[in-house]
Amino acid sequence: MAGDSMFPDVETDVSEKSEEMEIVVNVGGVRQVFYGDNLNQYPETRLAELINCLSGGYDSIFSLCDDYDPGKREFYFDRDPDAFKCIIDVYYFGEIHMKKGICPICFKNEMEFWKVDLKFLDDCCKTHLSEKKEELEEIARRVQLILDDLGVDASESRWKRCQKCIWKFLEKPESSYPARVVAILSFLFILISSVVMCVGTIPDLQVVDAEGNRMEHPTLDSIETACIGWFTMEYVLRLISSPNKLHFALSFMNIVDVLAILPFYVSLTLTHLGAKLMELSNVQQAVQALRIMRIARIFKLARHSSGLQTLTYALKRSFKELGLLLMYLAVGIFVFSALGYTMEQSHPETLFKSIPQSFWWAIITMTTVGYGDIYPKTTLGKLNAAISFLCGVIAIALPIHPIINNFVRYYNKQRVLETAAKHELELMELNSAEGKAAGSKSELEDLSREGKEGPFYSSRLKVSHSDTFIHLLSEEKHYRTRLQSCK
Repeated sequence: MAGDSMFPDVETDVSEKSEEMEIVVNVGGVRQVFYGDNLNQYPETRLAELINCLSGGYDSIFSLCDDYDPGKREFYFDRDPDAFKCIIDVYYFGEIHMKKGICPICFKNEMEFWKVDLKFLDDCCKTHLSEKKEELEEIARRVQLILDDLGVDASESRWKRCQKCIWKFLEKPESSYPARVVAILSFLFILISSVVMCVGTIPDLQVVDAEGNRMEHPTLDSIETACIGWFTMEYVLRLISSPNKLHFALSFMNIVDVLAILPFYVSLTLTHLGAKLMELSNVQQAVQALRIMRIARIFKLARHSSGLQTLTYALKRSFKELGLLLMYLAVGIFVFSALGYTMEQSHPETLFKSIPQSFWWAIITMTTVGYGDIYPKTTLGKLNAAISFLCGVIAIALPIHPIINNFVRYYNKQRVLETAAKHELELMELNSAEGKAAGSKSELEDLSREGKEGPFYSSRLKVSHSDTFIHLLSEEKHYRTRLQSCK
């Protein structure tokens, strides 16, 4: 054919030895020269296949590249040149490092295109890739939750729909204005209950019963009962509407909720029934011990505060740093308490009676508290105290920076994930609107002929809104979100 006459016969290239063959690859305007001996180290890669594809004709060539210049023996690829520069390192160094500024997910897709195994990617880059995968999975999870809230399944029973409404109302304050009001009320009840618990211990506000024992004022007791009633109603409704009862019961925050309300009912039971089973003094001691458990309700604030949740996560991620801090302090406390005890033995009025007693002095000194109940009186003891003070400041300051970094990183990550999830929903709405605008009349007629009623048909469109696009969130090759740009 006329088009084929423009190209020289590619069969002549086969006679050359593949080890000595030289090929030119043009990726996004960047030219690279490769030799067969380098490429044949990894024969399963796309670049190595270019050497042997010449014998298969142009069909074989164009199955591997976007374009080919037989005169220059140059292969053209419309791919990312920056990622390609990193990937070709495998032919020279046996490993690949991802440059800063390249999206990890896109880089992984580039490696798959060039048929380079991920095992050649360095461990630090694999960590970065896994973090981005987790972020995308988190975005997919958040978008799925939002779509589940928006979607209405006509096949569900009325009780199931009612459960979803209650769960959404109590667990997602951002879903509606009344839900936000309920969340604020719950927050205020937690604060009021905590204040009442503290104020109830003031002697001037307590009353004396018939037996001469001090007890809480009846007004404060009524406020406490009202707060407990709110907490109980909230917990029961959330338990009933929870989609997974076992996971709900074992969740840490829900265990805190139980600990916040359980002492009230146990104390009530012991007060009315316990006197018949045990002595009154024992009942009062048990009730007093249970009342102190009411401090657990202050942890309920974490449910309504993203800052406290972020702090909790930061502390979880900083176990290594916290362990290092405790180890430093433990070694310092042992060393300086032993030195302090030894140096203070020569003084007749020494306050260091034993090494275990000196532990208390070392703790309050290294943590810069300094109560002053135990202090050195000799010159060497004071010098030891000064050194322990400086070592304590350094030991405490060292792990603080990583903990703060974990806090800031997680907080910023949560904000990015929320923004990315909103952007995904906006893109879905745009794509859904375009799809509806491009829908043909015949499809609508087909659906109507299938017996789709008006309300059910509209709900089906709403469900298909999530079904059409949510699976893209689980297929990394189709991801195109703002989150993917590496910062």
